[in-house]
Amino acid sequence: MNSILDLRVRGDRLGNALLDLAKIGGTPKGGVCRLALTDLDQQGRQWVIERARRLGLDISTDQIGNTFMRRLGKNPKLAPIMTGSHIDTQPTGGKYDGNYGVLAGLEVIETLNDHGIETEAPIEVVFWTNEEGSRFTPVMMGSGVFAGVIGLEQAYAATDIDGKNVKDELLRIGFLGEEKPGDHPCGAYFETHIEQGPVLENKDKVIGVVPAVMGLRWFDCTVHGFEAHAGPTPMDIRVDALQIALKIMQKVVGIAHEFAPHGRGTVGMVQVFPNSRNVIPGQVQFSIDIRHPDSSTLDQMTATLNKYIQEVSKEKQVAIDLKEVSYFPPCNFDDQCIEVIRKSASELGYSQMDVVSGAGHDAIYMKRLAPTGMIFIPCKDGVSHNEIEDAKAEHIEAGANVLLHSMLAFAKPVKN
Repeated sequence: MNSILDLRVRGDRLGNALLDLAKIGGTPKGGVCRLALTDLDQQGRQWVIERARRLGLDISTDQIGNTFMRRLGKNPKLAPIMTGSHIDTQPTGGKYDGNYGVLAGLEVIETLNDHGIETEAPIEVVFWTNEEGSRFTPVMMGSGVFAGVIGLEQAYAATDIDGKNVKDELLRIGFLGEEKPGDHPCGAYFETHIEQGPVLENKDKVIGVVPAVMGLRWFDCTVHGFEAHAGPTPMDIRVDALQIALKIMQKVVGIAHEFAPHGRGTVGMVQVFPNSRNVIPGQVQFSIDIRHPDSSTLDQMTATLNKYIQEVSKEKQVAIDLKEVSYFPPCNFDDQCIEVIRKSASELGYSQMDVVSGAGHDAIYMKRLAPTGMIFIPCKDGVSHNEIEDAKAEHIEAGANVLLHSMLAFAKPVKN
């Protein structure tokens, strides 16, 4: 290696690490099911920590289970340059969502160890608790508590569908740490991630420079109908909660089309009660996810949804509850971090383009605390939150190389 610009990660090592971690909670279709704070999440956390220990890192865990793995710098007074993501997955998740950001960070550190490169500032890798929100809401819980946006007690009280709460589950798996969330300095934060969309692949670009993230609102909607026997009850006097809910679900998608091309509208979770074959549904609870990169437009979408629900409630003479459970305004990342990512990609010879993220990430909360930037790589066919989620080995390596040089620009290699 003639200069620091020649420094590269080992893509094969990173790829193998991703495959090994994916075995914990691996599914028959090649994906991963490792829900937050389950036994499998505990096993995944321990696997990552063991890898960090082999790299000589200092490890700490805070009261919400966020775990930090630090490589010391020459100047211990400097705040660490941090990277990371999450290792919890969707029920039918893939190998790369979140996991890539954590293991790319450890690969950066292993590369520095291999070449004996010291940095002025410490370098730190973190995995955040319950980013996905598929078992507990709110989503991005760990980073939200760390940033002071979500209260610790609020997070502790969150329950899954079986009534188990976050605090008890953290204690059960041994990750109820002592460090107060947020009592942990951060000089800058970078997050490397698969795009989870088709733009980079369609444009044949290797690196996505992320200037911003779409704003999103999550709601729980409950329609209160009336249970009755499916046989004797005539169609014209039924109060079928499911049929009313379907009208609202279709409107959610319609609103997204109304605010095209950047509007998004999704219903992903539905619970029907009593969920019996020969009973007219008396109650339906479902999720609503709406997104847009413009704050005022996102407000318009929300107002349109509220107005429609009020109209349906009046027309059908049923009670409909709409509860907002998460709100993330559109997020713009730090200009210096964005430019460092662009410069690193350019110097490494990778094609690049700006990509606004349609998905939420822990970087949204870290942006409130420190200069923050995100690096995207393509994923096959733009598919994510799916067991067939995939990424090319050369893209995995490229993203980690951009992460390496972006972090070094902030952590500053020590000149010998």
